Amino acid sequence: MDLVVLEEIKRLKYRYLRGVDLKLWDEVADTFTVDATADYGTRATGSEGKQFEGRDAIVEFLTQSLGNGIITVHHAAQPEIDVDGDTATGRWSFTDKVIVPEHKMIVEGAAFYEDTYRRESDGVWRISHIGYVRTYETLTTFDSIPGFKLIANRWAVPA
Repeated sequence: MDLVVLEEIKRLKYRYLRGVDLKLWDEVADTFTVDATADYGTRATGSEGKQFEGRDAIVEFLTQSLGNGIITVHHAAQPEIDVDGDTATGRWSFTDKVIVPEHKMIVEGAAFYEDTYRRESDGVWRISHIGYVRTYETLTTFDSIPGFKLIANRWAVPA
């Protein structure tokens, strides 16, 4: 097993998650193959089971659904990566928190990502498919948490 390849794929996933959380959409786009597909969505926003074809469609969805008014934190761990030449599959446990100040709500959950990757002609690994199946999801309003106050965020979004 090539440990360098495993590390490259791990770094790819981490770069994707960091890009989403920091709203670095050009960097997120570069983590996908041009023909990538995605299965995204969440029950909390009524977008469960959304499917997208092509890097541009995926990034457009992410930009619209997790744009600058939304605060996100994603953590992925426990990767199970299998490599076969210039393709690979990966399973990741992940948790996320999504804070939506405009609607005064917090969505938290966990899932397992099921990804595929491809090493492209430039030698860089990219995501060719990304998707997850939720194990749970919660929705909490700011009002239901006594004393809750969002006191700082990267985008100065008012709470």
